[in-house]
Amino acid sequence: MDADTPRVLVNTRRLEPTVTAGAAWKLQESRRDLDSNVIVLPPGGGIDAHDGPPLDVLVHVLAGSGELGTDGEPVALEPGALVWLPRGSRRQFTAGPEGLRYLTVHQRRQALTLEPFSG
Repeated sequence: MDADTPRVLVNTRRLEPTVTAGAAWKLQESRRDLDSNVIVLPPGGGIDAHDGPPLDVLVHVLAGSGELGTDGEPVALEPGALVWLPRGSRRQFTAGPEGLRYLTVHQRRQALTLEPFSG
């Protein structure tokens, strides 16, 4: 199939439940402008507070529940919630008692290019 042909990449409801923490799926297409992942956090698990990358990120909650910690009020996460994380914003994810599964989508970051030193 041609790389530029629209198609279903994955059915998120059918992802293998064997991944209990981390990335359950990643966008692997070589010719793309976006990055996307399905992230799984176990019950009570989380991602420590950090400043996000210098690009906007959309988060779509697929299953479970949790809380998004921010510099402002915490944001409740439940299935169907579509959350915008502005570039560089402070964020912390904490999963609820049934865990948390969410899809992230953001602009693809350019790979680091190393130039030879010419001193």
